Amino acid sequence: MKTLLKILGIIVLTLIIMVIGVALFINFRGIPSYKIEMPAGLADLNVEITPERVARGARIASLTCVQCHRGADNKLSGNVLRDAPKQFGWIHSANITQHPTRGIGRYTDGQLMFLLRTSIKRDGKYAPPYMPGRSRVADEDLYSIIAWLRSDDPLVQPSDSIAPKPKPSFLTKMLCTFVFKPVPYPEKPVLVPDSTDVVAFGKYQANSLYDCFGCHSADFKTNNEQDPEKSVGFYGGGNPLLNLDGEIVRANITMDKTGIAHYTKEDFIRTVKWGMKPDGTPVRYPMIPHTTMTDGEVGAIFEYLKTVPHQDHAFPRPR
Repeated sequence: MKTLLKILGIIVLTLIIMVIGVALFINFRGIPSYKIEMPAGLADLNVEITPERVARGARIASLTCVQCHRGADNKLSGNVLRDAPKQFGWIHSANITQHPTRGIGRYTDGQLMFLLRTSIKRDGKYAPPYMPGRSRVADEDLYSIIAWLRSDDPLVQPSDSIAPKPKPSFLTKMLCTFVFKPVPYPEKPVLVPDSTDVVAFGKYQANSLYDCFGCHSADFKTNNEQDPEKSVGFYGGGNPLLNLDGEIVRANITMDKTGIAHYTKEDFIRTVKWGMKPDGTPVRYPMIPHTTMTDGEVGAIFEYLKTVPHQDHAFPRPR
């Protein structure tokens, strides 16, 4: 009996030492890096910069890139993500201006496309899901973003600002080791759905282009970037986002009585575009008015949300 207890004790001690060792390795290594394996031909990508692409890229970026990367100098020089849950650590976005060393001036179009698709930077470092891989965004829309990043827009002109390195929490490091992984590069071209198929077009915008489900589902940790509809609490809210006062903000936008069942399409368009809800109260940060979207684009998202299963989740409004 003593021999058995001794053996069990050795096994338990060994397991404890192994767990501590793994934890120390994860903590000191930080966010993992990966070998860059670009698809054939991607390294030679050269996006043609046209006025149409720049305009389209500016519209998309105003609701995605700009919200996280706009710095104090009014360029995309990086900023603290104050609305990110504290459990992920201290997060500062990167300088993505055209500066050759402090921004993305040295990125080729292929490297930018690979980063946007997979979340892997040109040095192989993985960008955690607060910079999600856009594997489901149409090629043309990503070309438009790249064209805009190369444009003469004041927001992307070179900034000397040095973006501080983020300080991810141990949880973030652990999730990036075991759960969050780079997104596979699509094996075939990704196309924008025909806008006449209103539901499909709305689904593309909500789930892929603007990542609405990411904030409006249960939690970043359980979001499914490859198959959004498998995310826990899909569009039912629960993700503990922070407003500028540090208060938790959640919103159910399914067609449930605890969500937006009482909204008309006109109500939804007014709320999303102009930031005013049907009861006369403003939307809560981090939700912002999406003034660059057309009524048709917002209306298509509403039609898609009508097809999403209801979620019975009510959340109190911060005082």
